[in-house]
Amino acid sequence: MLVAARRVADYAKELGADLQRFEIRPAYDHMGALLADSVLQAGLNYNSVVRPRILAILADYPELNRTSGLRSLVERGETPAFLNWTHQEKVGRFDALVLFLDDAAIESVDDLKERLQDSDRFATALRGVRGVGPKTVDYIGCLVGIDSVAVDRHVRTFAKRVGVMEDDYDFLKAVFCYAADLLSVSRREFDAWVWQRESSLTARQMAFAF
Repeated sequence: MLVAARRVADYAKELGADLQRFEIRPAYDHMGALLADSVLQAGLNYNSVVRPRILAILADYPELNRTSGLRSLVERGETPAFLNWTHQEKVGRFDALVLFLDDAAIESVDDLKERLQDSDRFATALRGVRGVGPKTVDYIGCLVGIDSVAVDRHVRTFAKRVGVMEDDYDFLKAVFCYAADLLSVSRREFDAWVWQRESSLTARQMAFAF
């Protein structure tokens, strides 16, 4: 694991990761925006699809920054309008997360951060929500300001570039966390740097394909 972390860190340093600073994923203080981001981001273009919706939520629903308000929204069946999204999978996942957090007496972003930091059992229970896996839990952790890495397809692609072929989620998470430590950058920042680099490369490759 440490050998793999050194390999990742050395390659990232060659590319300037120890000199550049990117804080792409914000730390929210608005529960509605946080949950919307965590639900919408999977499989969608963040800049063109997700970010505009999050900015609209922050502008149009400032009062829905707590779980109790979101529960009322869910019970009124207004989630599709809130997310500006009609596909039931993501709507249903948002509703399930709101109900789970409300039942767990988590009202604010600070409450959520505290529970994620203090209880592995809570993180495990959160993964019991349909459609929520370890990546989503870690992504939520990043959005509340916890210094960690959410292993997505960009992290996996970056790992393969340096010959780290292991596909286990926890292994790759540890590797990239340790790599960030070796680079003396925050783990959230390194995660954001990898995301920006790989997503930019993907966009350029798609542009060349056309």
